[in-house]
Amino acid sequence: MSARRLDASALRDWAHTAVGDLISHTDEINRLNVFPVADADTGTNMLFTMRSAWAQADTHCHSDDVEQVAAALAAGALHGARGNSGVILSQILRGLSDVVSSAAADRDGALADIDGAVFAAALRHAVGLVVASMGEPVPGTIVSVLQDAAGAAEHAGADGGADLPGVLSAAADAAAVALDKTTGQLDVLAEAGVVDAGGRGLLVLLDAMSTTLTGRAPHRHEYLPSPPHTDLAATTPAAPQFEVMYLLNGCDSSGVETLRERLDQLGESVAIAASADGAGHYSVHVHADDAGAAVEAALSVGTPSRIQITSLSGGVGARPSGGWSRDRAVLAVVDGDGAVELFAGEGAHVLRPEADAPVSAKQLLHGLVNTGAGQIMVLPNGYVAAEELVAGCTAAIGWGIDVVPVPAGSMVQGLAALAVHDAERQAVDDGYTMARAAAGARHGSVRVAAEEALTWAGTCKPGDGLAIAGDEVLIVGEDVTAAAAGLIDLLLAAGGELVTVLTGAGVDGSVGEALQAHVHTHHPGTELVTYHTDHRGDALLIGVE
Repeated sequence: MSARRLDASALRDWAHTAVGDLISHTDEINRLNVFPVADADTGTNMLFTMRSAWAQADTHCHSDDVEQVAAALAAGALHGARGNSGVILSQILRGLSDVVSSAAADRDGALADIDGAVFAAALRHAVGLVVASMGEPVPGTIVSVLQDAAGAAEHAGADGGADLPGVLSAAADAAAVALDKTTGQLDVLAEAGVVDAGGRGLLVLLDAMSTTLTGRAPHRHEYLPSPPHTDLAATTPAAPQFEVMYLLNGCDSSGVETLRERLDQLGESVAIAASADGAGHYSVHVHADDAGAAVEAALSVGTPSRIQITSLSGGVGARPSGGWSRDRAVLAVVDGDGAVELFAGEGAHVLRPEADAPVSAKQLLHGLVNTGAGQIMVLPNGYVAAEELVAGCTAAIGWGIDVVPVPAGSMVQGLAALAVHDAERQAVDDGYTMARAAAGARHGSVRVAAEEALTWAGTCKPGDGLAIAGDEVLIVGEDVTAAAAGLIDLLLAAGGELVTVLTGAGVDGSVGEALQAHVHTHHPGTELVTYHTDHRGDALLIGVE
């Protein structure tokens, strides 16, 4: 199978794949995290930062120009950088953006995709940017891994031309070798028996690009700490009390050096990363005991904003509690193009099940992370098994997201819940109101019989319509319309003012028209609305409120 070109579309897809792969490896990376402080958040910080980069490119950059997509990734990473590792990641993405922009200028703006030579040059430029942001590089960190990856990429590009998959493979393999060496390059890593956490994160990103371009993910063993990571707190020096981060605007190069000197006096792990636009925008990071002084140091050289102060005293294994927006979002699991349009039009984020496969905890977690919100109401709509829902939501809660699963067993119940959602209410009130609305929507489905069988409602033959509520067949009709009309009559027997019918893939519009006429004739005063959601499986989903 031929490799995919790294054009604008593939670059966006890589960012999305990287977010998913970081989700899979976040706990592994966090367990390795002992430098510069053992706060177990390197994986989470890289995930936050990469998600911010992807969101910027996906939401705010609709261009097919690879240069603009690369610039959006770099800008999103800088503005959403979390922790020392996030600042470094932002500079790696800036390195890609700078080199792509330069290559486009050399070719009069006609850069269709990123080849091996450009990618190798981007890694080399990223090394320089990372070193500049950190001051003095420390052997045995992500910088060491990045340097070796850049060297291998340059060598592969020189020997084998500009074939990107070959250059990428060489860079990733060299990064893996360099990662194994980090344990012996830094005393704190050797004492803990771990490789560098940031370097492991970089390897995840390189492998994600291989997956995007070739469809194959390189096999890597799991990197485990030895001796146990939980003993590390007793062997490492006391860390500063706070991690301080902020964006800095209106600062010139001399001001940056002044700030760096002051922060070096106040604490450690100083990183100051510049934006690619050269407009005096910087992301600043430091670990210090005096958080106020670290912020105050910026006032004489520029204007700080988006100030984040995080306690580093939580100990090994602590989870970060910040990083998400304060917004409340709704994540609805839906099937069908029409369903995506319908739920998104009502303000929900949507997650679609893959073909013929239930939604896994990892997919749910990915969807939760992609909302970017700190509070999320989840509408599973019958597409997520209970154990996967619990696992995915539990993992999200561990990462500082306040998740409220709403018991919606069908998309019609999900629509009822979404109709009463109000982000201005307290989360517990919003969740209760949505849950009550979902529970109040009596629902069922209609499917087409595939074979002759005996049901609770009698014998069915192929082509008959089967009206189902819960797990039982209640009506056998001569077709879908007849079964649906009977089901509506049963659901309305207990009252109701609104009937919602969702039509699935292959269902003709005449079915909705026939049901509209049936309700008008037999249930005057009751409203019926029909949406073609194009979902798979059941022909119709029906709800009554």
